Amino acid sequence: MKRINIMLLCLGLAGGAAFAQQIHFNYDRSANFSAYKTYQWVDRKELQVGDPLLDQDLKNIVDTQFARKGLRRVESGADLHISYQGAISQEKEYDMLRSGPGPGWWGDGRVTSSTVEVGKLLIELFDAATGQLVWRGSAEKVLDIKKDPDKNYRDLEKAVAKLLKNYPPGGRKN
Repeated sequence: MKRINIMLLCLGLAGGAAFAQQIHFNYDRSANFSAYKTYQWVDRKELQVGDPLLDQDLKNIVDTQFARKGLRRVESGADLHISYQGAISQEKEYDMLRSGPGPGWWGDGRVTSSTVEVGKLLIELFDAATGQLVWRGSAEKVLDIKKDPDKNYRDLEKAVAKLLKNYPPGGRKN
């Protein structure tokens, strides 16, 4: 019984850790990021904007972050092209409820599962002159899409700020 409880606890911890906010980025190490002064939004051909309000909110948040970094948005002739992709998926989350005497690894327990919504955002920056990808960042976080829209907006602001903290790479960070 003790071995089963330990395994269930580990499963519960692993499941909980999998849903913490995750930020990843990568970049072209040969790109001269100090040369990029302007950017423009480009829509990927394969994407359909599902929610025009969310699209507008996300672009406004990114625009604010880039302005703080000294980048200026233009409608044409930019140094960088920026696009994004977003998705919401459903995943299982496992929690262990422990009961019984004693702290630590012993006692009776059971594992419960629930379905959670996980939001994923991918932002990509391309050198406008060459068309080459120069920076990519992604953020992933458990969402409650039934929350107050203002709370969701603040959560999106925090996620984008944390993500774009990694731009430009290796140089000036705001």
